[in-house]
Amino acid sequence: MSLMANRRPDWKTSGTPWVWLTAGTVAFSLILVLGVLGMVGYQGVIHFWPSSVVQISLKGNQAGTALGEVAGSETVSVARLRDQGLQTPEGVKQVERLLLKTGNRKIYGFDFKWFNATDYDDLSVPPDVAVIEREEWGNFYGFLVGLKFDGQVLKGRRDQLELKLSEMMDRRYEIKEKILRVEKSEMGALNYQMDKIRLERRKLELDQVPGSDPRFASLDSRVSELEEQYIVLGESLKELNQEIDRDSIEMITTQGESVTLDVKDLVRVYFPNNMNVFQKFTHYFAKLWEFVSEDPREANTEGGIFPAIFGTVAMVLLMAVLVTPFGVVAAIYLNEYAAQSALTKVIRIAVNNLAGVPSVVYGVFGLGFFVYFLGGTIDSLFFEANAPAPVFGTPGLMWSSLTLALLTVPVVIVSTEEGLTRIPRSIREGSLALGATKAETLWRTVLPMATPAMMTGLILAVARAAGEVAPLMMVGVVKLAPALPVDGNFPFIHLDRKFMHMGFHIYDVGFQSPNVEAARPLVYATSFLLIILIISLNMTAIKIRNSLREKYNATET
Repeated sequence: MSLMANRRPDWKTSGTPWVWLTAGTVAFSLILVLGVLGMVGYQGVIHFWPSSVVQISLKGNQAGTALGEVAGSETVSVARLRDQGLQTPEGVKQVERLLLKTGNRKIYGFDFKWFNATDYDDLSVPPDVAVIEREEWGNFYGFLVGLKFDGQVLKGRRDQLELKLSEMMDRRYEIKEKILRVEKSEMGALNYQMDKIRLERRKLELDQVPGSDPRFASLDSRVSELEEQYIVLGESLKELNQEIDRDSIEMITTQGESVTLDVKDLVRVYFPNNMNVFQKFTHYFAKLWEFVSEDPREANTEGGIFPAIFGTVAMVLLMAVLVTPFGVVAAIYLNEYAAQSALTKVIRIAVNNLAGVPSVVYGVFGLGFFVYFLGGTIDSLFFEANAPAPVFGTPGLMWSSLTLALLTVPVVIVSTEEGLTRIPRSIREGSLALGATKAETLWRTVLPMATPAMMTGLILAVARAAGEVAPLMMVGVVKLAPALPVDGNFPFIHLDRKFMHMGFHIYDVGFQSPNVEAARPLVYATSFLLIILIISLNMTAIKIRNSLREKYNATET
């Protein structure tokens, strides 16, 4: 007996290998997740750092110089280069080559170009090279040689030119802001009022009101007032455009070509090879802020993604408001009121199966039912004056949110029902024994204890909805939205408008962009920002769930 008691259990049969295997699998999964996040984050965040601009001296048939930012490098086989029709030296098996972002697309017709190491001799970093970000045609790389402002021409030392150029750019930002305010805010408000008057007139015509009715005269008077205001704004806009048109800069390329650029078309001018660490950090955070706060430009390959961020958050929040009541009410009925019959079992099976339906199917359903049927019916009943232009009978924010709510409601139902099932029956019986009705027991006792489970379902729903793209392409998401769903015009929240979404933005920039190399860093940056957004929404919901769990001392969900 003593020998049997002192004998140690066999290592294989003790379960220790399975513990180590499980721990190793979890650790490996965490490494993979952190590796993906690290790679996406690094590739996206490093894009905004001001890279040095290099100049290479070409030889052979390509004699001259090339200027640009190093965008990548690789080693390729000679056979691959010869298949592309390029000449390579004999006796060499592999060749290193450099990818330069040369910019100046309006001159050269391309932004990026590969240079083989055998095609250039020297690589230098000129201190006086300028990088100019433009509204169109991408970056311009060259050397600043002169300025033209208010009919004057300034040429001289680089420090003098840089100081004056900084003043010109500040003036450009100020005038550009005024132009945008006139175009978007003031003229936009006038256009909105003019459209309202047009609809009021159309309603009177549909009601067969005679043209002599004084309401028509009142509308004409309002139109005349708005037209006068429009003329005043037009004159103001004309003056602002004349002011911003006066300034230009003279640049010279590395090939010796002289180019004149209008200051109104410039976004930013900087000299990366002459910047200290503090200036580089200032530039970095300015670019980062532009990325999260500005509108996109250059076919979404430049500028910011604020409309996409706003659209994603608005859609997810609206979806959460829609899906939670439906999912919770359905779960309450199935668990608390419905008889546990064969029909109830079939309904539960159907709900579980709905969670596995491909999302694009929900998109087709949303387009057919919500947009064409429901939206078309709303237009025919309440927006007849807008015909033939649809209001709700076209894809928009509301239908996208409803489609995603339908897609995620099975998750909320299952999670909430599991939470209700875990609440001990003795709690319900105790409440009923104290004289509470079934409705009071449900509202004041059961539901508060089930709120953590509801929040769990909401967390899962938000995580799935924020990353969905396929159904949204059919029911409201567009490449570029003309306006945000929220503005200063009544009713302030416009659920009928189309919107931008970060998931679709990633797809569009990554696969539909005409400039693949320029778009690649933005794909990483947008993907990383979308991950941060989803994590933030989930962490907020998790914090609310944990506080509710502590408050009601609910069981683990």
